[in-house]
Amino acid sequence: MLKRSLSKYLKHYLTKYPIVTITGPRQSGKTTLAKKVCPNYEYVSLEDPDIRGYAINDPRGFLDRYNNNVIFDEIQQAPEIFSYLQSNVDNNPKTGRFILTGSQQFLLNEKISQTLTGRCARLSLLPFSLAELSQRNCQKFWLLESLNKPKPPKNSLYYYLFHGMFPRIYHMKLDPKQFYREYIDTYVTKDLQALLHVGDLKIFEKFLKMLAGRCAQKINLTSLGNDLGLTHSTIRRWLSVLEASYIIFFLEPYYNNFNKRLTKSAKIYFLDTGLLCYLLRITKIEDLRFHPHIGGIFETFVMSEIMKSYYHHDQKPPIYFWQERSGHEIDVLIDKGNHLLFPIEIKSSQTISNQFFDNLNYWLNIKTNPQKEGSLIYAGEEFQKRKSIQVIPWYAIS
Repeated sequence: MLKRSLSKYLKHYLTKYPIVTITGPRQSGKTTLAKKVCPNYEYVSLEDPDIRGYAINDPRGFLDRYNNNVIFDEIQQAPEIFSYLQSNVDNNPKTGRFILTGSQQFLLNEKISQTLTGRCARLSLLPFSLAELSQRNCQKFWLLESLNKPKPPKNSLYYYLFHGMFPRIYHMKLDPKQFYREYIDTYVTKDLQALLHVGDLKIFEKFLKMLAGRCAQKINLTSLGNDLGLTHSTIRRWLSVLEASYIIFFLEPYYNNFNKRLTKSAKIYFLDTGLLCYLLRITKIEDLRFHPHIGGIFETFVMSEIMKSYYHHDQKPPIYFWQERSGHEIDVLIDKGNHLLFPIEIKSSQTISNQFFDNLNYWLNIKTNPQKEGSLIYAGEEFQKRKSIQVIPWYAIS
């Protein structure tokens, strides 16, 4: 069983709060993490219809029965018990009593904000990072003074892009095509059908595939709506639920414009490249190398690893992209504080071209910009230094 970076934060918060909540996508390892950190805790799954009925119909009796050192799995299935949890922990504020897991963050965050503020710590667990799979310490590669240079992993970049990073694929050595087909049918469709009441699931599946084709691009609601025959409000609602269910995430543009006119649309990414490859109908690893979407797939992979490097260390990622209307663009800006924004360019090529540095050099040379260093992440395996730009191979980004 691979160690998760979030373990130490879970252990810490169990000594500080009566309730700790772990959110994340289905199959990201939330239950496994909770059970491994707290092997003596009782486990209760709200997916079980009988247990769920008990919690919904008799929340007081339910919490009298399960009142100490308990893991409540998929707690969003019984939102009625949140108010009763509040009074329960107010009467007995002993730390570490409950671990709640859930895969729908907007519902959980709403309930926690309404009833459990000050009583609950919140953590987010995403699928494996490269660092976790390699069982090495995660590094924030944009802190160049502390950059480590690990050895390449045993598998190729394209292996990880195709398989994705969900723990069960690696623990059980599953066929990713089978896993993601079941993931869509069992979890995504089931959860979102319950939330959105989608009448025609074929339209929703088409919507997912269209999003996959637009991954790592600015989102255009009008284009999506026209292609699907749906209204803006429906598209926004579907995107909101996909984001809340950890299927996609958005990267917002940076607005401190250095006296330039900037784009204002967010970019969309899938959280996992294995799911993205499945939706793009990529059926084997060999198809990835020359696939027309390889640039977006690789950028998604890098963005997801950056997200994990923050969430798995109990931090929110302060990341943006930057684009002038004249065409200059930086794929990622990481806000380091003190008015310093670290720029990162992402290239799916294994060969470094001098043109890859044009946007970075342009951005670093803006007179009002105090940042003087940046990074280029690429699909090759060698570290290089080009003046003020550190070239980093794909496997060293987490």
